[in-house]
Amino acid sequence: MVPEVERWTRRGLNLARVTVAYNVVEGVVAISAGVAAGLVSLVGFGLDSGIESISAVIVALRLSARLRDGTTDEVKERRALRGVALTFFALAAYVVVVGVRDLVVGAQPESSPLGLVVLGASLVVMPWLAWAKVRVGRALDDDRLILADAAETRICVLLSASTLLGLVTFAWTGQPWLDPVAGFVIAVFAVREGLEAWEGELLEDDD
Repeated sequence: MVPEVERWTRRGLNLARVTVAYNVVEGVVAISAGVAAGLVSLVGFGLDSGIESISAVIVALRLSARLRDGTTDEVKERRALRGVALTFFALAAYVVVVGVRDLVVGAQPESSPLGLVVLGASLVVMPWLAWAKVRVGRALDDDRLILADAAETRICVLLSASTLLGLVTFAWTGQPWLDPVAGFVIAVFAVREGLEAWEGELLEDDD
């Protein structure tokens, strides 16, 4: 491997590792805060952090394989992409079912200062990660794997913004229906990510 390519590949691998570490912490905090306050959108955001970690692990494994011998197991990768797609669909189903239940029974969630903090932190960290991944992807001749991971990180930024907006609006107005609606927005993004992951798996098969 050319030294310059190896250097950028290692940088991409390190970014994937940072993504995994950050999303694990973010997910644990978000889910804990969401369960404590009864906020379905915050729990859904935490689950999405776990899914983002899975995606970053896949990227890290592929980049590690490139550094090791330049090849990877495409069969295992296709299976992993299928698993990621199904996990996105499961997340969307969970958020929709719980959100509809809360609307029907009129559940009264609480505000979550900790949830606001973790969402605010995500709006700082995730845009930087997305930018850094795009920089690496461009340096590696528009590497589709890394640029796709960057796009997924940008979607996480949108999820953070939509969830934060829902929580802030709920804390301000006290309207309980706002949280399930924010959860439905997460479900839309989750389905979109799942379809993209599944489409990527199908494209691999076509090739």
